[in-house]
Amino acid sequence: MARLKTLLARPGVKFILRTIFYFLVLLALVYLYSYSGINNSKFIYNEF
Repeated sequence: MARLKTLLARPGVKFILRTIFYFLVLLALVYLYSYSGINNSKFIYNEF
C-alpha cells in the first residue's frame, strides 16, 4: 500500500493516469452522443 502511495505521488504517473481517465470520459461522451441518434433525426411534424 505504501509503495502504491509513493508511486501515485510522482507527477508523471499522476499526469498519465489523469490523461487516461479524461480520454475514457471523452470516449464515453462520444459514444453516448452517437448512440442518441442525432444524425438520424426525423422530421418533427411527421404526423401533420
